[in-house]
Amino acid sequence: MEVTIRGRNVEVPQAVKRAAVDKLSKLGRFVEGMDHAEVCLSEQRNPRISDKEVCEVTLRGNGHLIRAKATATEMAVALERAVEKVEHQLQKVKTRRPRRASSRRGEPVASDSQHADDDDGDDDDGSPRIVKTKQFSIKPMTPEEAALQMDLLGHDFFFFTNADTMRAAVVYQRDDGQIGLIDSQ
Repeated sequence: MEVTIRGRNVEVPQAVKRAAVDKLSKLGRFVEGMDHAEVCLSEQRNPRISDKEVCEVTLRGNGHLIRAKATATEMAVALERAVEKVEHQLQKVKTRRPRRASSRRGEPVASDSQHADDDDGDDDDGSPRIVKTKQFSIKPMTPEEAALQMDLLGHDFFFFTNADTMRAAVVYQRDDGQIGLIDSQ
């Protein structure tokens, strides 16, 4: 597994880098094909926050995108907590992943994301404005696969192309704990 480690406004010690590579390399046992891991370590500079060290882990591969974020008082502990969260999510993928009888119309999950932040707007009229735009390729999947991806990413909704209808659709987390589906006509 290819592991990329970067520090955001903080120097990452070699011991933490080695620990990250060791821990993330072992995660391949959960799901085959996880080929890239990215670790971003940063420090919160708010004096009111006791857990200042932040670790964000993103795994990509085999059509899945898995993210986890953890905080702690020490960088190594934050890394350990984030890896534990990723392990839990990978375990869910391994046990709950829907089985397909045959490969239909593509692979199950949108993969690469491109993020673009727009910070040059000076609208002070109080109206909402678009401050972040995401673009990603959408591969057809079933609503069950989309619900699994929504859960793995920790989002309240997930936009996808319904493999059954080949139309845009959204699954979302309802207030009653169930999952809703919005399908275009």
